[in-house]
Amino acid sequence: MKLIDSFGPNPRVVRMFLAEKGLTLPSEEVNLLGGENRQDGYLSRNPGGQLPALELDNGTVIAETAVICEYIEELHPTPVLIGSTAAERAEARMWQRRVELNITEHMYNGFRFAEGYELFKNRVHCIPVAAADLKATAQEWLAKLDGLIAGRDFIAGKSPRFVDITLYCCMDFAKGVGQGINPDLKNINAWFQRMDARPSAASSLHPAWEQIKMRG
Repeated sequence: MKLIDSFGPNPRVVRMFLAEKGLTLPSEEVNLLGGENRQDGYLSRNPGGQLPALELDNGTVIAETAVICEYIEELHPTPVLIGSTAAERAEARMWQRRVELNITEHMYNGFRFAEGYELFKNRVHCIPVAAADLKATAQEWLAKLDGLIAGRDFIAGKSPRFVDITLYCCMDFAKGVGQGINPDLKNINAWFQRMDARPSAASSLHPAWEQIKMRG
C-alpha cells in the first residue's frame, strides 16, 4: 500500500491521520503546484485528479480524503479516530459532514476563487465573484460551531477524531491565505490550540511548506 502524496491541506489530513495512528506508509510525491495531478499520467490512475490518493497492493487507487482515512481506520481501528461503536461512528460522521459541507469546502473554494485564482483558473471552474460570500459563509458556520462545542475539548468527543484533523488542517492553511481565525471565537481558538500542540500537527506539514509559504 502506497500513499500518493503532495503539498496541500488535504494530503496533510491523511499524513496527520496516519501520524495519530502511529503508522507510516511508503509514498510517491506528485507535484500539485506544478499541475502534475491534472496531466494524463496521473489522471489515468485517478480520473478525479485530486490529491492525495492511496494505491493498494493490487494496483487499485482509492481517492477522496475521507474514504482513504475510513479505509485506514478499518485496517487499523486503534487508536480510534472515527468511532469504536456504530453510535460513535455515526456521530463522528455527522460532524464530519457538517464541517465539510459548511466550512472546509467554502474555505477552499474561497481561496481557489480569490488568492489562488492564478493557480486554479485553468484547473477547475473558478467563480471569483463568489469568493467573498463563500468565505463569509464559512465564518458564519465557524461561529455556530463555536457555540456547539462549548464545554468540549474536541468536536465529536473527548479525544481527537477525523473531523478535528479535517478542520484543523483546513484552518491552519486558510489562516495564511486571507482567512484568519476570528479571535472572538473563544471555543474555536482554544480547540485550534489543542490541535496545534499535537505532535502530529508539526510532523504532518509538507517538507516544502516554508519555501512555499503556505501551511499544507
